[in-house]
Amino acid sequence: MRKNKDWFKDRGYPHFSNRTPLSIRKDVTRYISDSKKVSQHSFYPLIFKEIKQRRFKESDFNGEIRRSHKKLKKGAVVSNTKIREILYATHIDAHVYSYYTQKIITPKYEEYLKRNALLSDSITAYRQIETDDKLKHKNNVHFAKDVFDEIKRRKNCVALVLDIENFFPSLNHKKLKLAWAKILGNKSLSKDHFNLFKAITRFSYVKLNDLKTKQGHFDEKELAKHRKSGKHTFFDSIHELLDSDIIIHKNQKLNKKKELVGIPQGLPISALLANIYMLTFDEAVINELTLKKDVFYRRYSDDIVLLCKENQIDLVEDFVIKEVEKIELKISKEKTERTLFKISNGRLQSFKKDGCNLKKNIPLNYLGFEFYGYQTLIKSKNLSKFYREMKETVKRKSKRVEYIKDKYLLDEAPLFKRKIYRLYSFKGVKSRTLPVKRTSFVNGVVETKTGERKFRGNYLRYAYRASEELEAPEIKRQLRNHWKILQKTINKYDFSNVKEKEASN
Repeated sequence: MRKNKDWFKDRGYPHFSNRTPLSIRKDVTRYISDSKKVSQHSFYPLIFKEIKQRRFKESDFNGEIRRSHKKLKKGAVVSNTKIREILYATHIDAHVYSYYTQKIITPKYEEYLKRNALLSDSITAYRQIETDDKLKHKNNVHFAKDVFDEIKRRKNCVALVLDIENFFPSLNHKKLKLAWAKILGNKSLSKDHFNLFKAITRFSYVKLNDLKTKQGHFDEKELAKHRKSGKHTFFDSIHELLDSDIIIHKNQKLNKKKELVGIPQGLPISALLANIYMLTFDEAVINELTLKKDVFYRRYSDDIVLLCKENQIDLVEDFVIKEVEKIELKISKEKTERTLFKISNGRLQSFKKDGCNLKKNIPLNYLGFEFYGYQTLIKSKNLSKFYREMKETVKRKSKRVEYIKDKYLLDEAPLFKRKIYRLYSFKGVKSRTLPVKRTSFVNGVVETKTGERKFRGNYLRYAYRASEELEAPEIKRQLRNHWKILQKTINKYDFSNVKEKEASN
C-alpha cells in the first residue's frame, strides 16, 4: 500500500518567515499541535502571483466560429489567456494549514463520505483514493477512465460537462463556516479552527511583482545578505516589511450583497475546504439525480460531469444550475459541453449536441483527454503545450550558448543535451536519482552538501502510462514523432556538437 502524504514539507521559496528544515520538525510539531497556540497564532501576509495560460480554442466572432488565441467579448477582441491567481503562505503558516488539513479535518471528512459509497465515489479531486489493487492512489487518468468506461457501458447517453465560474474567489464565508463545523461534528468552530477560518477569509497579501524592487527583478544583494545570516526571507523581520513602501492588500472581493467572499487558491487547506463547501450540492445530486434518475455523477473540483439519457438533458442541467445557485455559485454557460454518444456504423461515436444540431466526431474533453467513443487521445492543447515548452527550452539554451561565445570570445560552444533529452524525449521516461548540491549559510559560513533527488519521469512517461491505463494505444501514436521534432528544433540553432554530428552522418 502506498504511503499517505506527509504534512511536513520543507518549502524552498523565500517568504516573510524563515524556512523550516527537517531538523526542527519536532519543534514545529510541538507548536502547531497545541490548539491553544494555534488559536493565538498570528498569520503573515500571503504572496500573490498570477499564472497565465495561453489558450487556443474555438471562439465566436459575430457568428463565425474560429480557432484563435483571442475571443470577442462585449464587442471587443480580447485575449483568451486564462489567468489563475495563486497565493502562498509563509513556511510556518503553511505547516499550520497542512497539519490541520491532513491530521484533523481530512479524517473527519473521509469518515463522513464513507457513510455513503455513491457520494464518496463521486468526489474525486484533492483526495487520496486507493486503486483496486491497493498499491497506489488514483490520479486523473483513473478518474477519466471511470467516466469513459461508464459511457462505453451505457452506449447511448449524453455527457454533460459543467464548470463553476470563479470557484475559489466566490465561496461564501458563512456557508463555508457552517460546512466546516458540520464536518467536525460541531455547531460552531473551536477557537483554533476559527483562527484558521479568519486567516483564510480575511487574508492579506503582497504582490510578488512589488517585491521585485530592482528594475523588475529581486534585490539579489539583499537576499544574499539575509541568507548569510541564516534567513531565507525577503525581509529581516515582519516589521521591516511593515515599515517599507510595499503595499499590503486585503481581500476585498464582494458578492452582490456586498459581503466578503472567496478563499485563496494555493494554500494547503484550500482544496479541502472547497470540497467541504460543495458537500450539500454533492448530496443533492446523488439523492435526486443518481438514485432517482440513474444519472452518473462525478465532480473533480469545479468540473462537473453527468451522464444521462438524451431526454433528460434539460432536467439535469436545470437541477444542477439551481442547486449551485443555492450555495451562491454560478455555472459558466460558455464552458458547458453536451456530448452525445451513440452507436454509428458499428462503433460508439461522439457528437457535439448544439440545440437540435449534431456535429460528428467532436470529443468529450475531460481531465486532459479527448474521448471519441471509439478512441481516447491526449487533449490537443496539452500536447501543443509540451512541444511549445520543448522549443522554448532549446531556444533559451541557444541564447545562453551565444552569451558564452560572446563573453569568452569563442567560435563554437556545445549544447548540453542530457537534460533536454531527459525532459522532452523517451530517454526521460524511466525514473532515476539525480545528484544535487545544496548550499546554505551556517553562522555566516558557506556550507555545500551533496545529495540526491528523485526524478520521476517526464511528460512522456505520464502519456505512456495513460495509454496503458486507458487501454488506448492511439495515445502513444500521438507522440511517435516527438524525437524528430526535438532533433529538428535543435538543428535550427548553432551548436557546435550538433554540427559535428550532422557532418559525421
